[in-house]
Amino acid sequence: MTKNIGPYHVVDLPVGRRVMINMLNLSGPTHYMYGLLEVDVTVVRQFIAEYKKRTGEPLSFTGFLVSCLARAVDENKEVHAYLKGRKQLVIFDDVDVGVMIERKIGEKRALRGHVIRGANHKTYREIHEEIRAVQSEPVPQSRGTPTWFNSALLLPWPLSSLFKALLGMASRRDPTIRVSVSGTVVVTAVGMFGKGNSGWGIYSTPHSLGLVVGSMAWKPAVVEGRIEPREILNLTVLFDHDVVDGAPATRFTRRLVELIESGYGLDEMDDQ
Repeated sequence: MTKNIGPYHVVDLPVGRRVMINMLNLSGPTHYMYGLLEVDVTVVRQFIAEYKKRTGEPLSFTGFLVSCLARAVDENKEVHAYLKGRKQLVIFDDVDVGVMIERKIGEKRALRGHVIRGANHKTYREIHEEIRAVQSEPVPQSRGTPTWFNSALLLPWPLSSLFKALLGMASRRDPTIRVSVSGTVVVTAVGMFGKGNSGWGIYSTPHSLGLVVGSMAWKPAVVEGRIEPREILNLTVLFDHDVVDGAPATRFTRRLVELIESGYGLDEMDDQ
């Protein structure tokens, strides 16, 4: 073995990262469909900026996207269905949205999982306030997932692999197990390419429907026959092709973009 390398050091993998790796392994051999979208969020971003200037309250952009996603799923419920065995689908009435919420603690930032239950029955204001409430709470040791679940995923090999295999089989027989832990759909914000640059995120998830929030950048766009600078958000929509075909996925995506670009629910904020 060569010794011609510079100094290095070894650190422990954070517990939260170990849990996340094992959770992603639960996604199994799903056949994914990806949609890479460019969505005009100029109206929304301007409203949020003006609202903060007028009231001093910073509205949650993630909360707005959750609200739009929940509405679009509520109108197209087949997109968040789950296989039950090989011959049945479970279609949930409630749209439970799993999100990762970041909280700043001193100079550090901590993430915790949270599920916004019945988001399709909540207003943007209610979702926004729920996210802000979670951000103000101490980050639990379990990072927002059940303690038993985290403990099982952190078991030494091969016990952790056995648990994941058993949980995977149980979830396929009863999808409510998975939904009770992580929701029916998921939103994750990466913005990994930084301000002013364009980029999409693609990832694996045990959910039937996922929304990956990428970066935002100003781009020229045609608006009513004129070229104008618009703030464009890169979104990735992830579908489980085992439960939904291209046509309903397209209808859902079209409706989601329509809700976002029209500023769905923003008018209710001024009525509070």
